[in-house]
Amino acid sequence: MPASKPLMANPTGTDPVNAAVQSALRTLEAEGSGIAAIEAALRSDLGEAFAKATDLIRQAKGRVIVTGLGKSGHIARKIAATFASTGTPAFFVHAAEAGHGDLGMITSDDVILALSWSGEQPEMKTLITYAKRFRIALIAMTAEGDSTLSQAADVALTLPKAREACPHNLAPTTSSLMLLALGDALAIALLEGRGFTSVDFSVLHPGGKLGAMLKHISEVMHTGAAVPVKPLGTSMSEALVEMTSKGFGCVGIVDARGAIAGIVTDGDLRRHMRPDLMTALVDDVMTKNPKTIRGNLLASEALEILNASKITALIVTEANKPVGIVHLHDLLRAGVV
Repeated sequence: MPASKPLMANPTGTDPVNAAVQSALRTLEAEGSGIAAIEAALRSDLGEAFAKATDLIRQAKGRVIVTGLGKSGHIARKIAATFASTGTPAFFVHAAEAGHGDLGMITSDDVILALSWSGEQPEMKTLITYAKRFRIALIAMTAEGDSTLSQAADVALTLPKAREACPHNLAPTTSSLMLLALGDALAIALLEGRGFTSVDFSVLHPGGKLGAMLKHISEVMHTGAAVPVKPLGTSMSEALVEMTSKGFGCVGIVDARGAIAGIVTDGDLRRHMRPDLMTALVDDVMTKNPKTIRGNLLASEALEILNASKITALIVTEANKPVGIVHLHDLLRAGVV
């Protein structure tokens, strides 16, 4: 077997790990400066145009048609997806394909949001002509206020100039991030403007972990005979049997009206451990006024309560009476965690 070749020394004499980190830091600094420039512009001239753009989209009877080419096209596709998932009907139309039949996807009730850093891409002229012919509202997102696209638009969102993170100032990096950030800002402004809630969000995101987090507790809780409950005055020996048989590590204690009065947990057993514990009453061992939740609470919110309180189960109540119980394991099975 031939001898292995010796490792070559780093010809530059620099630490490759440190060099990579320094390069990453320069990239993030450059892109961060682009976001800061947008923030400053929104507080100045861009703010008025941004407000007009949100009003134009909000008042539209149809959808937002987001379009672009090249890297701007990739960003446009993501912005369209963000709009759609946050309650603003939208889809992406490729600027080049528009001139080959896809213009038929755009109606006079729609609004076109066209992304082009230069504002001079030839393919955009087809969209401009179509928008003017059928009086379709056009919003431009570009860095050139005097460009053909900006001049033709009903509203021009003119982004401030910024240096690309690419050391040659060529590869779209900072500019792409700026387009994406402004698109996200539009989507969130529209979301907040229409009062789009987490419940609305859950309707549009029923699948995966996100869908699981947006489930209501009523969809995952245990009900009926599965809920461990005993009345005040019960001996701890009976309460322990209920805890063990139901398997939640706790038992809810109710008063004569059936309202939740307390809870006995594994932790309560340890804190009150003594020879006569089994003959004691739950009244003397339980934690009074326990944390409870309503069935219409989101699973993600229930998870936050469990984590913050460092507990593993919550009694679900309605009119202060126990109607269910949810355990951390239920949220795990549902895919919330």
